[in-house]
Amino acid sequence: MREPGIVPSGFSAGELVTFLESRKAASPAAPVADRLQPGSTPATKPSPSTPEGSTSGDAAPTVDPSSIGYEPLRDAALACTRCRLAEGRRHVVFSDGNPAGRLMVVGEAPGAREDATGLPFVGQAGKLLDLMLAAVGLSRADSVYICNVIKCRPPGNRNPLPDEIEACAPFLKGQIRLVAPEVLLAVGSFAAQWLTGTTRPLGKLRGEVYSYEGVPLVVTYHPAALLRNPGWNRLCWDDLQLLRQVMDGS
Repeated sequence: MREPGIVPSGFSAGELVTFLESRKAASPAAPVADRLQPGSTPATKPSPSTPEGSTSGDAAPTVDPSSIGYEPLRDAALACTRCRLAEGRRHVVFSDGNPAGRLMVVGEAPGAREDATGLPFVGQAGKLLDLMLAAVGLSRADSVYICNVIKCRPPGNRNPLPDEIEACAPFLKGQIRLVAPEVLLAVGSFAAQWLTGTTRPLGKLRGEVYSYEGVPLVVTYHPAALLRNPGWNRLCWDDLQLLRQVMDGS
């Protein structure tokens, strides 16, 4: 589905949104098969009375998060105190989207809005992600599952520390195992480096198809980075076309 030449190479972040919105109307959502593992159920969004990620001072779970069912995995994450990030969080940001989705998007860490809502990719970056997905016929409501490497917000939106990534890794491994996506999309350096197992910069990682435990993996820029760096828009569009090719089996 690569379509060279249809996107101006120098358009701004605002023009990217306009372009993606025009593509959204022309791209039907891809069908989704029910591929939940036996005994697993979709995660529910937080209710006002019991917000997702609220903690009651329970000790850190002693189970191995990477080897349990979906709901126990989610419950273990919501009660987690494995690292220092638990001390300052408002909510654990576990996931959004469809746990039966064909695509899993893996971001880096929650920001202030995500910490306030308990949902990943909200605000302007979330809107841009939704438009990026819609431009290639995908949506978080039907065909995409979204999560982060880190489930709790680092103070001041600083970069996650190595021991924090290590503490959270079993939850991400469990999500990948249970959702069993057809394809993974890593957005941002930390997600791309963790899933590829390298320390190469994102600009040198993108443009290729990798494999994470047998699952095809494509990497691209984080939507927040695209809003700050409009010059990367065309590169991101190329990455999305590569993603669509992988999902189409071409």
